[in-house]
Amino acid sequence: MRNAFTMIELVFVIIILGILAAVAILRLQATRDDAQNVVIAQNIMTAAGEIASYAVAMGETNESLSVMSNGIKELVSQGKASLNTAEKVAYVHRGSVDDCVIIDVNSSSLDENLTLSYGSAGGDTLCLGLQKVVDISRYPMQIRGVIVEH
Repeated sequence: MRNAFTMIELVFVIIILGILAAVAILRLQATRDDAQNVVIAQNIMTAAGEIASYAVAMGETNESLSVMSNGIKELVSQGKASLNTAEKVAYVHRGSVDDCVIIDVNSSSLDENLTLSYGSAGGDTLCLGLQKVVDISRYPMQIRGVIVEH
């Protein structure tokens, strides 16, 4: 009769536990990435609404998107976006892509339109995940001036 495990049995148990831990860690990382994508997407969609509200309330847009939107300001302060104030554009970073999602206020003498668009994700899975969550189907959106034709 045996009263203890052999060394080989213990090694097999340790290997199985290691494999299960590796799978669990990978799955937790994917869940974390998905949650971050949802938070960033929510900031983007909130920013778009804030920019539109600012334009309606003020009758014009500001040169800086971060003045018109706390969502943009938050993304910039976290290092998740950068601004080009000369062109009223915000570039949202995700993974290795610096222009994963682009928030742009196009201005002319007659009107202003808010556009959300996707940058080139290449094969970056983090950026592709964010692009799947951000809904750009309602853009361009007129925020001042004449009606936008699709």
